[in-house]
Amino acid sequence: MDDNGTARGATAVLPKRFHAKVDVRWSDMDVFQHVNHARMVTLLEEARIPWLFEDGRPTAALREGCVLADLRVRYRGQLRHEDTPLDIAMWIEQLRAVDFTIGYEVRAAGAAPGSPAAVIASTQIAAFDIQQQRLRRLTETERDYFTEWME
Repeated sequence: MDDNGTARGATAVLPKRFHAKVDVRWSDMDVFQHVNHARMVTLLEEARIPWLFEDGRPTAALREGCVLADLRVRYRGQLRHEDTPLDIAMWIEQLRAVDFTIGYEVRAAGAAPGSPAAVIASTQIAAFDIQQQRLRRLTETERDYFTEWME
């Protein structure tokens, strides 16, 4: 993987992804000993925080106002406590005037980047002006940053 988060295979360059390592807590498990659905949604949220909301990110202003407009989670395999830390890869699937859609692939610790993901998800997030109580347009700086991560 190069400095930009681009994984390079033997014959092809994989799309640019932001990778976050997220620990599975014992409390994330359900009675069947795999990660509970509601907890998976929280793990996805924890993964996107360092990518989008940390100081210095061009998108840090979104922490002042954004709303989750849509969430989709598809399970292709089980994830358990021993699979920690999860590797959550993220990218931008769609970019529009006021919102963007993040794609996710979740793999167990140590899984090969090209291996099938245990969880495939997406979240549509809209920029929101809290004071005006309405959607706002993404700034040019935010759009430029998201464009770097487009599939």
